[in-house]
Amino acid sequence: MQPVATAVERLGALADSPRIRRLADRFAEAGFELALVGGPVRDAFLGRESHDLDFATSATPDEILGLVAPLADAHWDIGRAFGTIGARLGDDTVEITTYRSDVYDGETRKPVVAFGDSLEGDLLRRDFTVNAMALRLPEKVLVDPSGGLEDLLAKRLRTPIEPEVSFGDDPLRMLRGARFTSQLGFALDPATADATAALADRIAIVSAERVGEELTKLLLSPDPVVGMRVLVDTGLAELVLPEIPALRLEIDEHAHHKDVYEHSLTALTQAIALERSRGHRPDLVLRLAVLLHDIGKPATRRIEPGGAVSFHHHDVLGAKLATKRLRELRFDGDTIKAVATLIRLHLRFFGYADTSWTDAAVRRYVRDAGEQLERLHILSRADVTTRNQRKAARLQHAYDELEERIATLAEEEELAAIRPDLDGEAIMAILGIRPGPEVGEAYRYLLELRLDEGPLGADEAEARLRAWWADRSSL
Repeated sequence: MQPVATAVERLGALADSPRIRRLADRFAEAGFELALVGGPVRDAFLGRESHDLDFATSATPDEILGLVAPLADAHWDIGRAFGTIGARLGDDTVEITTYRSDVYDGETRKPVVAFGDSLEGDLLRRDFTVNAMALRLPEKVLVDPSGGLEDLLAKRLRTPIEPEVSFGDDPLRMLRGARFTSQLGFALDPATADATAALADRIAIVSAERVGEELTKLLLSPDPVVGMRVLVDTGLAELVLPEIPALRLEIDEHAHHKDVYEHSLTALTQAIALERSRGHRPDLVLRLAVLLHDIGKPATRRIEPGGAVSFHHHDVLGAKLATKRLRELRFDGDTIKAVATLIRLHLRFFGYADTSWTDAAVRRYVRDAGEQLERLHILSRADVTTRNQRKAARLQHAYDELEERIATLAEEEELAAIRPDLDGEAIMAILGIRPGPEVGEAYRYLLELRLDEGPLGADEAEARLRAWWADRSSL
């Protein structure tokens, strides 16, 4: 949190930038109010940079367009029906919206758009008080009708009006609240948390796409575990991502096993730390895979003779469940496929830790992971959450060794692009066959040889192929 004086100075500097000053002066000269609103004002107090600037004004959309067009490098009116005109002013993207006082019908989260007549009224219809502050321009006067600055200082998320009314109007705000706890490090105030729990089922009127977008933003935040706990504790997760609260398996005195819910959140925290230490940007695929990697456990939980608990094939089932859920949330196909691959493979490493893998097994590990290998490295490491320090050290050493072997084989054999020594054209020429299933069968035979024995060279591969073909033809 920046000191108030520093934040005001930052806001003043932003308002005094030449393009924003020209914009503010142009609106004032035309007799219209203009104010910087929402996120950019909040972020000035948090010491965060903003290049996407939101403004509110007393001007109508047509009047906004007439005032902005001569100043902008580019402009667009795709949001005109909602009162919004967008423009690019140098390095800044701005959206300028007519004051709003929308009305909700209670059946959908889409309001009947109604234009308002005051900045204060516009601010009170926003989601949280910390986003309901504005800086009037060109005067540079802070407007805070609902105590947003006080809530910023207290790191508190509170709605400008009664939370039951706010969330009843737009249930997506409940998901945004969970997301802001992760993005900003703030906490829901008690009344806001209670209203979220009471109105959680209202989330059903929000489209799957918008739910998926909010979950994405939450997962890409600095600490998504905080927001996930809010979703679970308020009951929202039961409706938008029910596989996560289902991980809270009952642990009885006769069948002890790790708390799968807490394990998954700990693994997510560890994966994010590894993501950073290995030089990666926030990775949605990785974070989804880690969060969901054990969702097959509830359905596969079995108590074995002697009281041990097993979860056989939870990796396979988990990949299927994740695919289904992510499709319902409208994630793109590439993301879904990558997440499912990681979940399906997340147990593979533990076989290496327990036994000594051959080079062929290492090659198959790399081949099966494909483009997801680096993510699989992080997931496998993050999946170790045991408090047994000796076991944790053994597993870490085993994975260090596995990565070293992969690196060595990659250098020797171009492991990242494992292919047979002969391609399809060469196979057809050698065997004198036309395109068809037999070519694929021969290709797979050579690929297995490549995985088992490493590079053979074209001559040896041809000899082995001819011998295999002769044996096959004699059957």
